[in-house]
Amino acid sequence: MSKKNRIEILEETLDRKLTAAEMYASRPRKWLLYTAIVLVIVLLVGWSAHDIRFTGLTATGTEVAKGVVHGVFNPDTALMFGTGESDVPYLLLQTIAIAVLGTLFGAILAIPFAFLASFNIMPKPVAYVVRVLILMIRTIPSIVWALMWIRVTGPGAACGVITQSVCSIGMISKMYITAIEDLDTNILESLDAMGCTPFQKIRYGVIPQLTASFISTTIYRFDINLKDATTLGIVGAGGIGASLVQCLNSRRWAMVGAFVWGLMLLVLIIELISTRIRRKLAHGA
Repeated sequence: MSKKNRIEILEETLDRKLTAAEMYASRPRKWLLYTAIVLVIVLLVGWSAHDIRFTGLTATGTEVAKGVVHGVFNPDTALMFGTGESDVPYLLLQTIAIAVLGTLFGAILAIPFAFLASFNIMPKPVAYVVRVLILMIRTIPSIVWALMWIRVTGPGAACGVITQSVCSIGMISKMYITAIEDLDTNILESLDAMGCTPFQKIRYGVIPQLTASFISTTIYRFDINLKDATTLGIVGAGGIGASLVQCLNSRRWAMVGAFVWGLMLLVLIIELISTRIRRKLAHGA
């Protein structure tokens, strides 16, 4: 069949409504691509699992698992509802404070980074340099940042705040950049045609488009920082993590259960609130 005849048949097919069978028969044939993708996935899984050897559970590991389960079902209620500095409520409030300050400082510091790294605002050489800097921040895990900053500030909540601020810059900047580069420039052109000043264009053309996205990104990062604050406590960066690890090491399972219940309730409450706020920002209801 010549190319001309195929084109004519295709035009005739488009002129009439296709049945389901005809649409299925005319579907693109990509079995070679799908087969290649499956083979690549199988090879990656095989290569990844090559050096993994499961030798079973150790006696110590089984004991710890049983102890944690026992502690969860039999928590130390005095620790859960106490008001001292070593009790669950105080340590949870400290963890929340670290996450709030770390997220707030990171979100504010990420704004200039994001604008400097946006191709539609800055020259490409400047944007590339700033993007490399953001990438360098993001490549270092939070636990490594904490180990570095703890040498500067010493152990405590201040180290956790600084660590989360720096880590938040990397992630939040990336999300901010996407929002900035998706700006509707037609609005700015309309404001420019009306004779608006640069400040007025930012006030009425840029900020309204970015506010919802920036707030949603900040709330999402707060969820992450709240969980990271627990992990950072393990290395002495404040929060509930340090006390939890101490109880695990000393086999005080009832205290471990109290800390675990406190963390689960905290994360659940924050997740419900943040999800509701993000839904309201996205859909207005």
